[in-house]
Amino acid sequence: MDSSHVSALQAKHQGLESRLKQEMNRPAPDEATIQSLKKQKLRIKEEIALH
Repeated sequence: MDSSHVSALQAKHQGLESRLKQEMNRPAPDEATIQSLKKQKLRIKEEIALH
């Protein structure tokens, strides 16, 4: 796997982490959004681990 793909996945993972932190710091966080972001992060982390 080419390292630019892994770098792109890592950047996407970081972006999701930022969105997750923003959502969790809101006065009334949306649990569905939080769960969705966590699932997306996990899928990306698993794909990175495969490479």
